[in-house]
Amino acid sequence: MKKTFAISGQHYLFDVQTFAQVVLSVGGDAFHYALYDRSTRGVIDDVSSGASELGVMVQTSETAEGLDAALDAAGLEFHEVIRSAPRIALPASHPLVHASSLRLEDMADYPYVYFDQGADAPLPFYEEALSSVSRDKAIACTDRASLSELIVALNGYTVTSGILVGISDGALLHTIPLETDVELHLGYVTRKGQPLDDMGQRFVDKLGVNLQRYAARF
Repeated sequence: MKKTFAISGQHYLFDVQTFAQVVLSVGGDAFHYALYDRSTRGVIDDVSSGASELGVMVQTSETAEGLDAALDAAGLEFHEVIRSAPRIALPASHPLVHASSLRLEDMADYPYVYFDQGADAPLPFYEEALSSVSRDKAIACTDRASLSELIVALNGYTVTSGILVGISDGALLHTIPLETDVELHLGYVTRKGQPLDDMGQRFVDKLGVNLQRYAARF
């Protein structure tokens, strides 16, 4: 009998790393696993429908209340694993790459690249902290690799965390502390009252270990 397991997540690298580690540890002669990169609405839909056992998601201290309300309406709940501070991610060639910290005002002349959530997405669904801040130069995309390439090609930036980049993107992007009081809440969502199966529990256990290790770098 084939083993099955699926998760959905916003556009992060740490869930890819964790997923791969779980697959390697479980092994098996026959399996069908799935890792879906989704918009926030896509993560909610996948988990609530049962297409994925859990979803990896980030809230911010500004958006947590609204996102929790959307999760509750879908029969889901958020489990926080760790908190981190937002950082500016930019290419090694960027003129500000050696700054000790940055403000959003410092980035006004550079293109802001972010993950599109759809025309009707409410503000709490946006993955980047401080998404409500107006930018004169903004580029939306839907793919993690495209976001990184655009930042490098255009000398742009995004708002993220050192935990959210720096596994395979480490050679391309550097992160610098952003001067803000906003916090990131990194975690996962599950259906209310439904325990995780063995693969799901392995995943969240490994996710906690990985996030703690990556966070320790800062």
